Amino acid sequence: MLTDAEKDAIRDHYRTIADNLPGFRPRAAQRRMLAEIANALSRSMEKQGDAYPNREGESIAVIEGPTGVGKSLAYLLAGGVMARSRGKKLVVTSATVALQEQLVNRDLPFVVENSGLPLTFALAKGRGRYLCPQRIYALTAENSQGQLLAPDPMLALWDRKPQAGEIEALRSMADEFYYRRWNGDRDTWKEVIEDGLWSRVTNDRHGCLKAACPNRPECPFYLARDTLETVDVIVANHDLMLADVSMGGGVILPAPEDSYYCIDEAHHLAKKAINQFSAEHSLAQAMSWLDKVAPTAARVETLTGKVEITTQAMDAASACMETLNEWLWLLGGEDALSANSENMEPTWLMDDGQLPERLQQPARNMAIAARAIFKHLAALNDALTEARKEKGSDTTQIDKAATDIGFLNGRAEQLMAVWDLFEKETEESAPPIAKWITRRIEGKGDYIFSASPVSAAASLAATLWRRAAGAVLTSATLRSLGAFDLLLSQTGLKWLPQVSCVALDSPFNFTEQGELYLPPMLASPKDPQGHTKEIVEWLPKLVDIAEPVGTLVLFSSRKQMQEVAALLPESLRTQLLIQGEIPKSVLLETHHQRLKEGQPSVIFGLDSFSEGLDLPGESCVHVIIAKLPFAMPDDPVGKTLSRWIEKRGGNPFVELTVPEASIKLIQAVGRLIRTERDYGRVTILDNRLVKQSYGKKLLASLPPFKRI
Repeated sequence: MLTDAEKDAIRDHYRTIADNLPGFRPRAAQRRMLAEIANALSRSMEKQGDAYPNREGESIAVIEGPTGVGKSLAYLLAGGVMARSRGKKLVVTSATVALQEQLVNRDLPFVVENSGLPLTFALAKGRGRYLCPQRIYALTAENSQGQLLAPDPMLALWDRKPQAGEIEALRSMADEFYYRRWNGDRDTWKEVIEDGLWSRVTNDRHGCLKAACPNRPECPFYLARDTLETVDVIVANHDLMLADVSMGGGVILPAPEDSYYCIDEAHHLAKKAINQFSAEHSLAQAMSWLDKVAPTAARVETLTGKVEITTQAMDAASACMETLNEWLWLLGGEDALSANSENMEPTWLMDDGQLPERLQQPARNMAIAARAIFKHLAALNDALTEARKEKGSDTTQIDKAATDIGFLNGRAEQLMAVWDLFEKETEESAPPIAKWITRRIEGKGDYIFSASPVSAAASLAATLWRRAAGAVLTSATLRSLGAFDLLLSQTGLKWLPQVSCVALDSPFNFTEQGELYLPPMLASPKDPQGHTKEIVEWLPKLVDIAEPVGTLVLFSSRKQMQEVAALLPESLRTQLLIQGEIPKSVLLETHHQRLKEGQPSVIFGLDSFSEGLDLPGESCVHVIIAKLPFAMPDDPVGKTLSRWIEKRGGNPFVELTVPEASIKLIQAVGRLIRTERDYGRVTILDNRLVKQSYGKKLLASLPPFKRI
């Protein structure tokens, strides 16, 4: 229950903002959001053991806050007060880097400076964003003549040695870090670091020596993590939060039981979670690292004297390689993976996530072998830990061997994750696990084994919702076709019947500020050629190049966008700025510069420009949508889910495609009105809105613009 002291604190800090900023106007929707968040978090229960086993959802709130409500201020203020009052951490997550930077660089400093609420905060990143000092120093060690030493055994675990240009880059990074001119954060390096090079100088939880590392006091990752323990608010992304809870929680971020989560851009959470709980591995790469287990284990035996466990690790690696060779033989004769001229990388998708009977035992054998190699590599690491304690002084060779074993153990964990999913069979009533194998033709050929749940609802419910002290999910667009049902179903919140769902009113007067125009289109988007031709005919009539204003044209297909651009008259084509042809930052800078100089500007963009693109005022007075953003399930996960829905008597188009298109359409339309002073028109060049039965539902979910 919310205490009087907590009510007063929120009210007083909110009033202080208004007093400090004469132009600040408290909004009814923002005040309601403050109250909803405070009430939800006040209902957090005391944990029993390691979780909240009897939770029914009272401390979880789902809040749709349209643009202009001021969501970040509401959840930072209410969440910050509640976290400090109840001894919790406020963990704020988002799907995009842009929002994380906005929170840390603008929103949180604003709250602290103007509300009087003394919040401390930090940005959290995964281990993979930070330099590993031990690795960079090992890679750049020199002899007395200033030449790089011969590669140490650790390098044997990588596919290739650094090239000349890479060595120069490695030395530069090592020097800048050593002399503290760089903090080891990849995002703060002066240049873009190529992924392959960065993978050599970062680390993972298996390769990290943790407290035993001689470079632990200067490790950027641990220094950053230590900071997280001292602050009130932690800003992270969805991926890091999901990775943390999948490892049990409290590994990188605070434990769920000690955290109030505020999940912004929550409409991305379900798909992010599915990606987090999926797994894949390459057969060729697995054979490569498995081949290195024996010599690495032999080094461990020399250092520790542990003969039995090193023999077990070698035997487990041999068993994995033998079983993978069996799979290679089995797949070599599989018609489903035969190459053809239309698809150079054919994919074999298992129907309903069920392996054919002839593959079930090989899958079980591979799962057993993968678990065994993971177990025995972990035992080797434990043996090295004991040897390090016994030796006490110079542990250089032990540390190198531990790093090698950690590298292998990380690969073994990935292998185990894939085959655990391949072996697993779900109940008939539960969503299946998508399983597929892709054949790569390039080079020497390879097979990629992939598996993924088609729904993350059960995993989210178990790892997050039933453990978190409290949670708020928010975004400008959470409802689909006017209801929260899709979000609740995809995130597992429907299993918590008392989750509070609130749709806040928009502060904008859409009827006065905007218009919706549906031209009488003749061609359906199902006729791509005819539809493209008609768009080319309409755009010169719709875009006013005589006025210095901005227009945003959104496409669902890059091919159609490029075809339309090529066919437009020269007078309009010269005004185009096309996504993909120049960097986004340059495109937007050019767009604003043109308008500043009194010229018109037209942006051609794809789906990614329908969200997060902020073009207030006359930088966007017309949004033109080429066609409804239907995403047909052509990927293995989508196909498996659609087939499961159909077998249960459902219609995947009605249950998934249309609701998801509704969210995307609302986001696209939302590019028009960004402030209370904006105005303009939305035009949709898709006649299915008026000809198909679902069109009325899609139109009803849009803002109440004046209809033309």
